[in-house]
Amino acid sequence: MVSSVFIAFMRRSFRSVKSVGSCAFSTNTSNPAVQRYLGQPTFFTHPHLMKRDEVTPGITKDNFKKRRNDFVELILNEKDVKTAEKQLIVVLGSPIHYMTQDIPYVFHQNTNFFYLTGFQEPDSCLVIEVTSSDDPASHESYLFVPVRDPLKELWNGPRAGIDGALDHTGVDHTDDIDNLSKFLKSRLQGEINVWYDYTRMNNLQLHLSQIRGFLQEAHKMGVTIRKVEDPLHEQRHIKSPEECELMAKASDIISQAFIDTMSCSESGINESNIHARLECSAKLHGAQMLAFPPVVAGGSRANTLHYVVNNQIIDDGSMVLVDAGAYYHGYVSDVTRTWPINGKFSEPQKQLYEAILRTQRLCIALCRPGHSLDEIYQTMSMTLGKELYEIGALKEKMKMSQLSDLVRKFCPHHVGHWLGMDVHDTPGIHRSMKLLPGMVVTIEPGLYIGADEHAVEEAYRGIGIRIEDDVLITAGDPVVLTDKCPKDVEDIERIVSG
Repeated sequence: MVSSVFIAFMRRSFRSVKSVGSCAFSTNTSNPAVQRYLGQPTFFTHPHLMKRDEVTPGITKDNFKKRRNDFVELILNEKDVKTAEKQLIVVLGSPIHYMTQDIPYVFHQNTNFFYLTGFQEPDSCLVIEVTSSDDPASHESYLFVPVRDPLKELWNGPRAGIDGALDHTGVDHTDDIDNLSKFLKSRLQGEINVWYDYTRMNNLQLHLSQIRGFLQEAHKMGVTIRKVEDPLHEQRHIKSPEECELMAKASDIISQAFIDTMSCSESGINESNIHARLECSAKLHGAQMLAFPPVVAGGSRANTLHYVVNNQIIDDGSMVLVDAGAYYHGYVSDVTRTWPINGKFSEPQKQLYEAILRTQRLCIALCRPGHSLDEIYQTMSMTLGKELYEIGALKEKMKMSQLSDLVRKFCPHHVGHWLGMDVHDTPGIHRSMKLLPGMVVTIEPGLYIGADEHAVEEAYRGIGIRIEDDVLITAGDPVVLTDKCPKDVEDIERIVSG
């Protein structure tokens, strides 16, 4: 049991820190850097990982400040925004979620909040106050964070507190999260727009305790409340060079993890073993975690698109479809490979696999400015139908409309999705949008043929195959970020058999 004397001592030692935000903001000055562990990596505690002035690995205070500046400029160009003189932007951080009493899930920050601050602690809030709708530079950033509590830190580890958050993130001001509601209400003066994602309760407890009353007052005053997510996703959609480097690293990590896992494959292995090897390798090569629960589907289970049970034996002669990604300091990769568990494709497996591979390469070649994912999807569908016909997988000739319907049945998903901080990144951006340099997409054609599918020859039934890579759009040729992950038949057979 923790003694009351010890707790009293700890609280006295924290008192000066807690008092910073109790009566006034802590404001960025040229004070010496806070040299202690803040609850996330810093140059002081992780010099092997962080450079001086980086908030997160690879992203500096100036980078985050530019993101906030660019976002303010973006919203000021929104339709009808300048009818109000002031803008108040409110973005909540995530809470800790629990799988059961006192047992938390691994914390994952709200990516919109993370994109604008780099702050990785729970129950925080960013407020950006724009005082002139004619001047994007006329804004200040406020980060509201939990004050340090010695008893909580005893159990859960150090936290940044008001001073640490100010020093590390480079925002203009920091304060106690309990002062958020009072601060917001004090800003409801004059003509003002409020930006807050009221339809997405990212942090219900903070919303109820600090935001709801403020929104009620704003509503009574006739204040317009706009969604942060729409313009922010528009900004997040185009990746900076620093972001592209982090995504390339995430791609390299998962590519090596696939190679390591393929080399350990053998008939009779359990899907859970492949899952474990993949995750272990990804972490050994620098990932903080996998980007999502991986699909490890042996045999006909590959025809279940989101199969994540991963607990069956993979029989000799079967293939295994593995869909996995690495999470690397805020950015993710997403790769799918399918390989024969015994190291040798059967002829029907090889024919289907190479048909999909040819389709994927054609689709990747179209990943250029001027095309859209919707257009590339149409190319994928037509090509897969043509390939099925040419390899002799179909039992009889079909009309084009019949073949198109069959392809949609065999490949019920799109050709790809946006990728970035989230696996299905910036979902508000429609796939009809023309590709632009700096976008990152997945290209992932597949065929999933049921065991009782009588429209195809028996040799091709019960097979599920997908090949997925991450592609960076440039002004010229597309860059396949995951090109180190083997996908040619000869390379796969050599690695698995070796």
